[in-house]
Amino acid sequence: MAERLEDLNLPNTVVTRIAKEALPDGISIAKEARAVLAKSASVFVLYMTSAANGIAMKNNRKTLGANDVFQALEETEFDSFIEPLKEAFEGFKKYQKDRKEALIKKKSNKEGKKATEVEENEIMEVDVDK
Repeated sequence: MAERLEDLNLPNTVVTRIAKEALPDGISIAKEARAVLAKSASVFVLYMTSAANGIAMKNNRKTLGANDVFQALEETEFDSFIEPLKEAFEGFKKYQKDRKEALIKKKSNKEGKKATEVEENEIMEVDVDK
């Protein structure tokens, strides 16, 4: 658990970067506005976490899942967030899957290369022995 209330705040730099990406170029955000955005984003995340936790507890689970969050959004009347978040979540899962497959492929290529090098070394040793 957090020792202080401030420990629950989202990082100001991350919130500011997200806010700037949502605004047109040339628009600046006042320091006070950045602080309010960061605080309100933190409160929203905590509120959704609490609502999702309540849903998980009703279902006798200790682990929150994505469906708990989607259901919490619906129950708290943030229905308009559900579809865009589901699309983003599907994109994230695809990115993770593609990344994992790329790492597996890279690893198998390295292992294949090492096996080829070992075979070449063994062939050289056999030729030397003759």
